[in-house]
Amino acid sequence: MIAHLKGILIEKQPNFCIVDVAGVGYKVFVTLPTLGLLPINEEVSLHTYHHIREQAMDLYGFSDREERYFFELLLSVSGIGPKGALSILNIADPATLKKAIVADDTTHLVKVSGIGKKRAEKIALELRDKFKDSDSIDGAGMQDEIDTLEALISLGYSSYESREVLKKIPETILGTNAKIKEALKLLGKK
Repeated sequence: MIAHLKGILIEKQPNFCIVDVAGVGYKVFVTLPTLGLLPINEEVSLHTYHHIREQAMDLYGFSDREERYFFELLLSVSGIGPKGALSILNIADPATLKKAIVADDTTHLVKVSGIGKKRAEKIALELRDKFKDSDSIDGAGMQDEIDTLEALISLGYSSYESREVLKKIPETILGTNAKIKEALKLLGKK
């Protein structure tokens, strides 16, 4: 199994990249946020998941171990394959998805093509048990984060930029309006 790749990024496409490792080009399927972090023609390091089927061997790459771990958790849900798990991770980062699942909020999941309300509820139900040890999550706070994220995207910021700035907002700031104001301040400093 290939669990990690380190090499020169030689090509980027919307859902994959090619990493040259000692003269061998590996095609690695990645999330859009991960793809945004990778600089072309420079050395990159990816945590990978090696998926082997009868007629194919695919590599899925992640910027960190947490993202790869969450991808593997999604694969443990019956009916979710690697492409579906990658699509879910394109919608939100693992921390946001975990909070949503614990708060029984399927908003992010139903945004994924092919996942309806019932399937989203099934995913949440199967994964919620794995997060039982987590701290309790305030459902209103989760909705504030979702609303803030959607507001930033509607203002023209990318989903990656928006998610990254949400991580930087102090937990002491509560309410959608306050979070949006803080996010805009942080984005203005860049």
